[in-house]
Amino acid sequence: MNIRPLNDRIVALRIEEGEQKIGGLHIPDTAKEKPMTAKVVAVGSGRVLDDGLRVPLEVKKGAKVVIGRYAGSEVSLDGVEYLILREDDVLGILE
Repeated sequence: MNIRPLNDRIVALRIEEGEQKIGGLHIPDTAKEKPMTAKVVAVGSGRVLDDGLRVPLEVKKGAKVVIGRYAGSEVSLDGVEYLILREDDVLGILE
């Protein structure tokens, strides 16, 4: 299934980090923190300014980004967990 975000929205997939162990103890999935890195899979057409002008997004499809831990809305499509967020929720682009 394809999804096309609107305006300044971005669809991203969280990048899972390796298995967490603290002091040799295995941390269960329910206690793990959400990853703060994601791969952008789709971007909207851009932000619309008050005068009607459309400004394209800086974030491009395929970019790896750093996001806030609880940013955006999680959506499940075809069994895959996607994250839909605004460009403002992106803290930085990994290069």
